[in-house]
Amino acid sequence: MKNLKKRLKQGETLNGCWLNLGSSLTAEIVGQSGFDWVLIDLEHGAGSEKDVLYQLQALEHTAAGAIVRVESAESQRIHRVLDMGAEGIMCPKVHNPEEARKVVNGLHYPPHGGRGVAKMVRATGFAVNFPQYYAEAQETILGVVQIETVEVLNHLDEVAAIDGVDVLFIGPADLSMELGIFGQFDHPRFKEALQETVNAAQKAGKATGILFFNPDDYKRYHDLGIRMIACGADGTFVADGARSLAKKLDAFRK
Repeated sequence: MKNLKKRLKQGETLNGCWLNLGSSLTAEIVGQSGFDWVLIDLEHGAGSEKDVLYQLQALEHTAAGAIVRVESAESQRIHRVLDMGAEGIMCPKVHNPEEARKVVNGLHYPPHGGRGVAKMVRATGFAVNFPQYYAEAQETILGVVQIETVEVLNHLDEVAAIDGVDVLFIGPADLSMELGIFGQFDHPRFKEALQETVNAAQKAGKATGILFFNPDDYKRYHDLGIRMIACGADGTFVADGARSLAKKLDAFRK
């Protein structure tokens, strides 16, 4: 474990990015690049749960903590990637406190949740480290819920107050779409939603996160109090690099 939960509780700002190609090679490259954490994306990414295992193996010897975004709050999806060794789970489009509690239930063993017990899994060193893993899981596994709907904006204080919800993570594209102002991140209503989310998280002693693709936006969000920051994705890095080089080569040809 890379102590992401502890570091956020201490107020540290953690920089990360998305992994959406399903590739263990790009996971390793990105993991060695200096990010504090990476997000393996099972909601929109190209990889499957099987690919998650290879990416976690590739990331283990890097400094980047590995979080997996599952496609739903179903406990089986959460259990599976935690057993593979994920340090945290992100769940998209959490609408209300009931759904947030469902996420937490899948994160933790009884009595804190309903996670099924399996010792012979990668997360526990294939049973060698189960007692230590079990003892520390409550303090090390990071629970991240995404703030992406209009409904959840009416329940921010309740969601933030739930034990086991560690981060309220804003999804700008989905949230702005739901608000009817898609992509208008300077719109007053979007800014208001950001501030409401940060306020709720801070009141509960929790962290706030966000994903963006322009590094110049960093200060804007950091100044708001957002401490779990993601910028870019492995797919974006490859695409931007390839297009940039092709454009330069094309200029020489003309």
